[in-house]
Amino acid sequence: MPISPSQIRRLLEENKDAFSGFNLQTYELLKAYRKGWAEYGSLPLDQRIGRMKGVPLPAGARPLEDGPVDDKGIVRFPCRWANREEGHDWVRQVLTGITTFAVDGSQIFPSKDLSLPIALIQIGWFENPHLPTGSYKKDIRLEILTPDDLKTGPQGQLGDRRVNIRRFEMEIERLVEFMESCADSQRCLVFFDGSLVVTFAEPFDDESQAAYVQAILKLLKASEQYRVPLVGYVDTSYAHDLTRLLHHTCALLETERIHDAQVLTPYLDWGDRSPLYRCDRGGILEQYGELCDRIGFTYLKTTRDNYPVRLEIPLWLWEAGQLDAVLDWVRAEVVVGGGYPYAIETADQTAVLQTQDRQVFYRILQEWAEQESIKLRFSRKMVSKVRRR
Repeated sequence: MPISPSQIRRLLEENKDAFSGFNLQTYELLKAYRKGWAEYGSLPLDQRIGRMKGVPLPAGARPLEDGPVDDKGIVRFPCRWANREEGHDWVRQVLTGITTFAVDGSQIFPSKDLSLPIALIQIGWFENPHLPTGSYKKDIRLEILTPDDLKTGPQGQLGDRRVNIRRFEMEIERLVEFMESCADSQRCLVFFDGSLVVTFAEPFDDESQAAYVQAILKLLKASEQYRVPLVGYVDTSYAHDLTRLLHHTCALLETERIHDAQVLTPYLDWGDRSPLYRCDRGGILEQYGELCDRIGFTYLKTTRDNYPVRLEIPLWLWEAGQLDAVLDWVRAEVVVGGGYPYAIETADQTAVLQTQDRQVFYRILQEWAEQESIKLRFSRKMVSKVRRR
């Protein structure tokens, strides 16, 4: 039965006061936090550090960069173009000869509609040297998870989480392989599609947490060992690292309603960014060992209307004096991709498993099972779905 628009409108009207009150409270908090950022963020580095005396740890963020910030605490992008052609000329100057690399993944989860516990993972990658010839490399890698791979716990339940973990590991393994093979590491940029701080894993069991942490540590260590610039790109971030810092340093009301990107967005024009801060979130970062305080972050404005994106980097990159060059590479990739890094977008398109791919997988699986005399049963529900689609 289709949804009832009249009931939705009636329910919304009945709860109008609750929504209006929430909006008003949030707006007042947001104003206070934005004022706090303009005050704190625009201070010289030594004063920002000084304001942190007595702040309980973890503080959320710790200031690092003594860069040229304005009275809103923002590092301005110095280039402004009169037209699109000027912008594309700048992109060519910045990106020509710079190899960008990204990996993404997709999966077919185990299904209760299938009698055999099985999953398929596909990762895809895109390598672009940005040469006048227009050459690039694009490929995929597959892995099947067996019933033994998918056991999680004493009852041997099917584990979607195990699939997600293995996909995460495969993506990072491919990124590390690329880093190991870089002929000119100073002219390469590796994009990791997500945060280098795996906070999302905190609700999981200890074994799952350890798997995510060990994988991301391999990536961070490889970046530093091979001196290959690495950027964790978070397109939509709800992190509270700066707001936690402002809560302590500006005596603001503690809140989970406000996130960093909301606070910064009115102060940023395209290409502008926040100064670099050290991530001091605590939680799962405590499992990073010697690298627990070696991740920095900045917020970069990459579109006119949306919130800034969050960029995370291993701190060796900043210490080596490469931050500004790498951020220009990111800006240029965003221009090419129309608001999103072209390398990440293309890796996603390469890796994604469409409905047709799933049907091909199940057909090959069925044929193989018959050939090998392995019992395989599809539920009536799955057969019906396949027929309808």
